Formats: sequence, structure tokens, C-alpha cells
Amino acid sequence: MQVSVETTSGLERRLTIAIPAGKIQSAIDSRVQKVAPQVQLDGFRPGKVPAKVVRQRFGDTIRQEVLGEMMSESFQQAVTDEKLKPAGQPRVETKQDENGKDFSFTATFEVYPEVEVKDLAGTAITKPVTDINDEDVDNMLETLRKQQAEYKETDQPAADGDQLVIDFEGFKDGEAFDGGKGEDHELVLGSKSMIPGFEDGLIGAKAGDEKKLELTFPEDYHAEELKGADVVFEVKVKAVKQQQLPDIDEDFMAKFGVTEGGVDALKAEVRKNMERELQQALKNYSKKQVMDALLEKNSIEVPSALVNQEIDAMRRQMLQQFGAGAENLDLESLLPAEMFSEQAERRVKLGLLLAQLIEDRDIKPEDDKVREMVEDIASAYEAKDEVINYYYNNPQQLNQVQSLVVEDGAVEALLQSADVKEQTMSYDELMQAVSAQQD
Repeated sequence: MQVSVETTSGLERRLTIAIPAGKIQSAIDSRVQKVAPQVQLDGFRPGKVPAKVVRQRFGDTIRQEVLGEMMSESFQQAVTDEKLKPAGQPRVETKQDENGKDFSFTATFEVYPEVEVKDLAGTAITKPVTDINDEDVDNMLETLRKQQAEYKETDQPAADGDQLVIDFEGFKDGEAFDGGKGEDHELVLGSKSMIPGFEDGLIGAKAGDEKKLELTFPEDYHAEELKGADVVFEVKVKAVKQQQLPDIDEDFMAKFGVTEGGVDALKAEVRKNMERELQQALKNYSKKQVMDALLEKNSIEVPSALVNQEIDAMRRQMLQQFGAGAENLDLESLLPAEMFSEQAERRVKLGLLLAQLIEDRDIKPEDDKVREMVEDIASAYEAKDEVINYYYNNPQQLNQVQSLVVEDGAVEALLQSADVKEQTMSYDELMQAVSAQQD
């Protein structure tokens, strides 16, 4: 077998492989001898079909099968001998395929990049210092009340926080535009779910009022034809509803699993959940900074094959939101690659860098840390012991936890080389900062 390697561009390699004609013929002959006893043809006793007849009837098929196997075997042998690490499947093209002559083909593919991870020396990382106080717990209780609130109709003018039931239609240059119409739409004033100025224009409105709102779409609006466009919305207010918060009574507390102990027990439960969210937020806040710094410190080229695989995975994840009938959708048009490409490339880069760091530092999933994470996950459930047993009896779930523990270990290793500075933050400030990181 003759092999030559060519670097076509960046991470792309092209292998040219030639397989001797004699080796091919020998493999074909062996295959004919092997299958001949199994062939049944009219005019011949079972297992007595001559090899010459088998070759005449099935020679082309046998040759293609043999070539397919030899191409696969020779490719695997070639990448091993040449110490190449293919990323994705190769694109195979036949160069020469004639009976009696050497067979040759090319295999073009991308390889994994050589990765040398630089640490975060000189990088400033902010570590929040946050405590949960009684006011934070009270604020969370108010948030829970608002989540359980009901809206009741009123004849009072609409104020911030009220819910309006409206019909509306938008016009650009006097013509209605797509997506600009709604009927019986429920809108909470102050939710910022509409374009700037829409909700402000309805402050003070009463049921039965009709409004004309002259507005301008933001320059970064997702619909190209509406970016920066001047429009008019005709709005009919059908109802104004004020928010009615529930009392913190037995029924309210029961919704959160508190059946005895009164308000103090509810506050204790709320604080416990907030503490768990706080620890996760602290971890996520530092981790995001570390990942951003890791990418900034380490510029690497990534195989497009891996990025495309990640895009497909993100597509499938989003596809689940469409539910039944999603298989009939044109995903290429509905979810174009551009929607995911930037995030997919980031994930691939981080995956390669972290994998190399984990290998370099020999980071392992320590049993006590795995147990700690499993117990932390289980603490959110009433049947804590059952959840723990579920994880330890489910290798796939446990493996996911082990991977998270290893990733946390990689983050800790990087933090050791960074310039970590503590910053006091309130609970709300931290949660808002973590939310802003995700935007």
C-alpha cells in the first residue's frame, strides 16, 4: 500500500492511497472460494457451483465489496501510520479503478488541531462575595406571590404592572405589515414585551379606549423590513386588569410543600432554595469569566466538521420545542446554520481547550466530589435518597455528573493562575449579573 499526505488548507488533509492489484485479486479469489459453497443456481446442485461461474455471475459485486473493505482498512491504517486524528468523516474519491491495475483513491478530511493551553496568568477574575439576608428572603416571597397573582378587571386607568387585553394592528406607510396584528392579546404594562413606546403609550388607558401609537422599530429588530421603520399601531383596549396578590395563607404555603410551621417554615424553605441557587450562580459567574478568558488567551483553529456537528445538535435540541409534526418542517430554512454558528464554534473551541487541559493536568472525577454534586442535585427533591440511588444505578446519568465534576476541576485549575479579586454583591445584583452574562 502506497500512501501520500497533502495539506490542502489549514486543518484539511488529503490522503492518496494506492492498493496493489495483486492484493486486490488475491482478496477477490479468497472471497469467491468462500461464497461459492453458499451459492444456489438453477442447473447446479447446492454448494457445487463452480468458482468460475460464481465469478462470472457475481464478480462485479464481490469486487466492490472487497474494495470497500480494503479502502476502509487502508484508510484506518494510513491515519494510524501517519499519526493523523481525523475530525469527521472523510470525503472519498476514486482515482483509478480498472481490473488488473492498482486501485487508488483519495480521502480528504480535517484533523484535530494541535492544542497547547495557556493559563490565565495576568487575567483579572471577579469572585462575588454574597450573603442572603432577611430582606432578600422577603423580596423572594413577594416574587412568589406575584407568580401566583391573579388579574381582575377594573374601571381604573391602566398603570404600570396592570394587564391589558387589547386588539392591535400595525401599519407602515399606510399598509398593514406581517406580524403586526393581534386579537385578545394579554399585555402586562412594564413587561417590555413590545417595542419601545408601545406600553408607555397605553398608560392611563381605560377599557373601551382606542389609541394610535406612532412608534419607531429598533435598528436591531430581527425583521429586516422593519429595522428603524416608522409605524403606526391602532390599539383597542378591551379590558384593564389589576394584579391581585394572594395572601400568604395555608393554601399558598402548600403550593411550595410547606404544610406546617407557618410563615417561618415557608421562609426557611425559601432561604434554603435561594442558598442553592446562590451557590450555582456563584459558580456560573466565575465559570463564564474563566471560559471567556480561556478563549481570549488561546486562539485555535477548529475543524468545520466539528462545528457542523454541534450546529446539528443545537438544531435537534431546538427541534424538540416544535413537538409533533416537526419532522415535516424545513429545518434548513426555519433554523439556518447562521443562527447557531457563533455559539457552536465557541462550544467546539472550549471543548478542545478543556479536553487538552484535563489531559495535561490529569484531572479526574474524585468520588467525594461526585457524591457531593449528586447529593446537591437530590436536595431539590423530597425523595432525596431515591434520587441519589437513581444516579448511582444509572451509568449514563452518573457519567454526566462525573463530566461536570471534571469540568469544575478544570475551572478551578485555571483560577489558580488568574488574578482573582473579591467583590461584594447583593443577592439581586449577582442574579442580575449572571442573567446579563447569558444574554
